[in-house]
Formats: sequence, C-alpha cells, structure tokens
Amino acid sequence: MAYVLAGGRGSRLLELTDRRAKPAVYFGGVSRIVDFALSNAINSGIRRIGVATQYKAHSLIRHMQRAWNFMRPERNESFDILPASQRVSESQWYEGTADAVFQNIDIIAAHAPKYMIILAGDHVYKMDYELMLRQHVDSGADVTVGCLVVPREEATGFGVMHVDATDRITAFVEKPADPPGIPGNESMALASMGIYVFDTQFLFDQLRRDADDPESRRDFGGDIIPWIVKNGKAQAHRFTDSCIRAADEIEEYWRDVGTLDAYFEANLDLTDVVPKLNLYDRDWPIWTDQIVAAPAKFVHDEDGRRGHAISSLISQDCIVSGAFANRSLLFTGVKMGSYSSVDHAVILPYCNIGRGARLKNVILDAGVRIPEGMVVGEDPELDERRFRRSEKGVCLITKRMIERLENE
Repeated sequence: MAYVLAGGRGSRLLELTDRRAKPAVYFGGVSRIVDFALSNAINSGIRRIGVATQYKAHSLIRHMQRAWNFMRPERNESFDILPASQRVSESQWYEGTADAVFQNIDIIAAHAPKYMIILAGDHVYKMDYELMLRQHVDSGADVTVGCLVVPREEATGFGVMHVDATDRITAFVEKPADPPGIPGNESMALASMGIYVFDTQFLFDQLRRDADDPESRRDFGGDIIPWIVKNGKAQAHRFTDSCIRAADEIEEYWRDVGTLDAYFEANLDLTDVVPKLNLYDRDWPIWTDQIVAAPAKFVHDEDGRRGHAISSLISQDCIVSGAFANRSLLFTGVKMGSYSSVDHAVILPYCNIGRGARLKNVILDAGVRIPEGMVVGEDPELDERRFRRSEKGVCLITKRMIERLENE
C-alpha cells in the first residue's frame, strides 16, 4: 500500500497556497503536484493507495475525487482519502507526518498490506517504487529510505544520512549545519526524499511506540527514522537506482517546488527543447483529471497581431488571439487578447490577459484577469509595490492583488 502525506501548508509558496494545499498546486500545464506521487504508485503496480490531507484540503480532495476515482474494489484496488478528522481524540488533528499514519492504522489494517510505502505528496519526479521495495525485501531492513545525492552545501535543508560502504544508515540528522559526506565522495551528501518502505506490522509497532513518547514530535524524519537507525536496521535507497528516465532525459529529475522561484523554474524546465522532465513519455504517464474541453486555438495573421507561440506549452481550451507566448505555460482555458504577450510566464487555469498587456517573468494564479495594457516585468520597483516579487524577480499575481489595484 502507498500512503501519501498530502497535508502540507506550502507556506513558502505564499499567496499561491492561500486557498489550496501545496500538493493541490497546478503544475506542468494540466497536472497538480500530487499527481506525480500518485502516478508513480500506479505505474509501479501499486493498487492500494491512501492520501492523508489536512490544510486547505477542499481543492485537493475535489481533484482526487475527479481524477483518481477509477480504482475498483472488485479488482482488489482501493483509494482512500483520509482528511484529519480527530479520530484519535476530539482535540487532535494530525500532529506530524507519523501521526498522520498512526491515526489511520485501523483503516490501513483493514486492507492488510504486507508492506507500506510512505510518500510525500509535494515533489515532482518519476520513480519506480517497485525497485525500492525489492531492495527493502532483499536487504532485510527495518526501513528503507529513499535518498538523493546532493552537494553538501545544498543538503542543509534536508534530513541527511550518514552511511557505511553498504549504504546502511549509521546516522540520520534533520537539517544539519554541516552535513556528513558520502564515503568515497565527501563533497556530496545523501538527502532524504521523504520516501520510506516498511513492513507494515513493524511500522505499526513503531507508530504505537512513538505515540506513547511524550517527547516525540510525531514525525518520520525527526523521530521514527532516527530511532530505527539507533535500534534497528535502516537502509538507504538511491534515487539513481529507480528513477524513471525517457530515452532523451539526461539527469535524474527531482524537484521540491516549495518556493516561488523553484516552482517557476521547474515549470519552465518543461519548455526546453529536450526537457529535463519528459511529460510525453507514454510508458510512464502522469495521470490527472482529464477535462473535456476544446483544443487550443491560434487566430489572426497580421503584422503585430499574429497568434503564435515559441517554446511554450499551450493546454486545451486556450485561445491565443493575435497574441504571442514565449517560453511560457498556458494552463487550461487561458485567453490572450490581441497585441498581448507573455514571456517566461506560468499562467494558471482560466486567466484572461487583456489586449496590449505585456507580461514577463510572472506567475498568474488561477482566474486572474489582467487589464488591457498592463505591463509587468519591466519596472522592478513598480512590480514590488503592486504584486509579490520573488528574490529572483518573478512576480506572482493573484485575483486579490488585481482587485486591490482596481479599487485604488
């Protein structure tokens, strides 16, 4: 059984998560972030899935009901959405990642899975979990932890593992100031992906033990895994061993799109001639809610008023009417008026860009209507006053920001 932890606030995405949890944030033109973990599970042959939700979960739950309702009990399949519902006590929501599993032990036990794969629901990557599960079984480990090889200086924001020559974990520390290096390659570190494989009964025993510890933070990375490292056998599984890459993908692609700049850059990665993440791979599809809508449309063919796009992803139900898109993603239902242009832009569903508007280095939240003639991305000081501007100069524009401008 795969158990997806999808309750994250995503506060570093600022206004982009004002109305939705981070796993529900749109990504890649047609998908949501949570679709990657769920698709990996389905493509890996896992047909029992649970998803724990908590903060601002309505749009996430609605998406999963629409996109992931094809599991059939008669085929020994199941898909459980598990909102925090005070099932253990009337005052207790999910207190941590481990508690989000502990509170649903009875539901998991009813499915009687032999193994549990615990997944974070807010990362973008393609991975065959079956290969990690095989390693777990073959090694006889109590827990197997998915990990990335990253430069040591970049590992300070992760849970980091110290391993021996056999990749057995000898120490696990959360967000260390001086991360331990990898034996034989001290400039690199092993960072946790937030993916864990357990024998189910062993996991239940650990969750109950942890629930009885008044000092615990009820967290896998902070409590459960360090305890097993000290008292049992914890094994590292390297992402390179199970990463799914299409023939033309060069590197192992994994992104935590937790900041505006990281989210912006990961979306624009998809516009490369040879994208680092291939969404066109039919052997490992990213499943999502397939909206019934008209094809994208480009109209007008006059000098200065020609509907066209370069190095861009244009989704269904979009109309590029005498407008220009460059290195941009237009999600479902975006309308661009004549003489408007977007350059390095991530435009979420059902936005409307008025005639003559010029937008550069922007993220538009869903449903935003850009007034005619508005210019963004050419005057940093003006952008700073009107919108949310990131460290790298990317402007996030929401409906509320536009309404405030119109009321001034």
